Parts: sequence; C-alpha cells; structure tokens
Amino acid sequence: MSTSPSSPAKQAQEALGARLRELRKDAGLSGRQLAAATGQHFTRVSKIEHGVKTPTDEDIREWCRACGVEDQILDLIATVRAIESAYLEFRRQARAGIKRVVGAHTVLLYERTRLFRIYEHNVIPGLFQTAEYSAAMLSFWINFLAIPNDLDEAVAARVERQRVIYQGGKRFVVLLEEQALRTWFGTAETQAGQLDRLLAVMSLPTVSLGIIPMMTERIAVGSTGFWIFDDSLVALETPTASIEVTRPQEIDLYARMFEHLKASAVHGKAARTLIVKTLDELG
Repeated sequence: MSTSPSSPAKQAQEALGARLRELRKDAGLSGRQLAAATGQHFTRVSKIEHGVKTPTDEDIREWCRACGVEDQILDLIATVRAIESAYLEFRRQARAGIKRVVGAHTVLLYERTRLFRIYEHNVIPGLFQTAEYSAAMLSFWINFLAIPNDLDEAVAARVERQRVIYQGGKRFVVLLEEQALRTWFGTAETQAGQLDRLLAVMSLPTVSLGIIPMMTERIAVGSTGFWIFDDSLVALETPTASIEVTRPQEIDLYARMFEHLKASAVHGKAARTLIVKTLDELG
C-alpha cells in the first residue's frame, strides 16, 4: 500500500472512473454522446472517467440511465460516498488525542447496529476489553503516533461504549484467533484479568464467541481484523489508518470471509477450555 495519505482515495476514484467508462462503452456511447444525454460538457465526462473528478450522486443516476444500467445506481453511489471517507489517517484524527481514534464518532453507529460480526486475529475486541488492557494497548499507540496523551479520557470512552453489549435487540458474533488470547498488552496480570473478563462476557446471551485454534486445519485465513455492522458497513484498521467499506458487493465478500473463518472456530465448552488453558499457562 502506498504511504501517501491520499493514494487510497485516489485509487478508488480512478477505479470508479474506469468502471463508468466501461459502462459507457458497453452501451455503445462515445464520451460526447454520453455528455449530451446527461446534459454536461464532454470534458467533465473525461475528467470523471480518468479519476480527476468525483461524480455526484445525480451524475451517477444520469450516467446509469443513459447507459441502461439503472440496477447499478445504488452500488455506484455507495462507492462515491466511500471515496472520501474510506481512508482516514490515524494521525490526522488523533491530533486532538487518542480518544478521537478509539471512536467517539462511532457512538451512533453502535447504537443503531443490531448485528455485530467481529473478527480479530491478535487483540481482544474493544467492546470486551478491561480498562487495564485497553490502557496498555492505547499507551503504545499514543507513543507510536506521537499524539497528545489523553489516555484516561480514551479508556473511559471505550469502557462507556461497552454498555452496548447489555442492550436488548443486539447480537454479537465474535471470532478470535487463539493468538489473540496469547498476545500480551501490559503485564501477565493484565492479560489474566482480560482473559477472566472474556470468560464472563462469553456467557452473556447476546454474545456468541468462537475461537480458531492454532495448529488446526482451516479453509480460510484472515489477513487483518474486521468488524461488520449489520449489512451496511465494514470497518478495519491498519497501523496508520482506519478503512470503512460501504460498497454492498465488498460487504458481501467480508460476510463470506467471516463465515469461512467461523467454520474453523470452536464454541461453547471447547472455546472456554482454550481460554482456561491459556490462563493456566499465565499462572
């Protein structure tokens, strides 16, 4: 991935332009013909197709109608809306402190989501973290990103957000790699406290926790952790950025990957045994 902050959005814009160009060509229209059919200057059509200019929602509607592919409208509009928000630099978000990064802006998203599908490969999800575990993890990112230290406020915000797991009408389907149980943040005592917390949370009626054992045959390997919010959004994080996916076709791919990973997980007593075994090793 390029290290340029704007490159992912730029690449997405260019990909959208290429897709629109293919739709125009498939419809047998020249750039000038499409411009005439949509009431715009032909140079604007060229700029959109070459990723120089991002089309508006209305541009997409008119483009698809002119090409006879109205069934593509919703997916393309979702792509347009994702271009500017798909790649958000952590350091830019965090100029006012780590609290911004951990998601004060996601409160409404958590409130409206009914089904959370969560996959993590090396960390316990924030919704299930103890304050000590969260503090140890966030302390690293504050130092690594060289941002203002508002650790106490960030941890308090994360803990406050956890109340969502006790609300009615919500369901949390969580998959963890066994490695997440064994990746320490803080001391052995901090990790043990976190595993105890995980044992308590997995007994909640709203939570389904699966663990994918190490050294087991499997049909899929996830390259990074990701969260699926209903069928409307996928969120994932890299060391320097958060990525939001809103295109329906891409969300479907993440949902399929989640089901493949789930097929390799153990649940119930077997999952609890793995956690207890890790706790015993810490002891």
